[in-house]
Amino acid sequence: QVQLVESGGGLVQAGGSLRLSCAASGRTFRDLAMGWFRQAPGKEREFVARISSNGANTYYADSMKGRFTISRDNAKNTVYLQMNSLKPEDTAVYYCAADIFYSGSYYSTKEYEYWGQGTQVTVSS
Repeated sequence: QVQLVESGGGLVQAGGSLRLSCAASGRTFRDLAMGWFRQAPGKEREFVARISSNGANTYYADSMKGRFTISRDNAKNTVYLQMNSLKPEDTAVYYCAADIFYSGSYYSTKEYEYWGQGTQVTVSS
């Protein structure tokens, strides 16, 4: 079992920044690839970013490239999502997820075995 707890969400004006954190417990963190997803009201959950277990490889959705940065600190069992130049369309609940057994679809929700409860990000215009 893996427990994931997100934090850092909130209300920010367009153009602003937020840093989300996700603390993991229950399994050796360095064995886990980690991802961030988001879900806006009435929409499906969508891929945001992924980082490999050792942090060497990162992947982003096209609309987030250059604005969002995923990182991790294996000593703190934490993954981060730095979000800059936020737009109102970034408003969503943001979820972190853990992937133990990679099957090749890093952008799919089905790839990830464990999920956090989510943190709300609201970007005002």
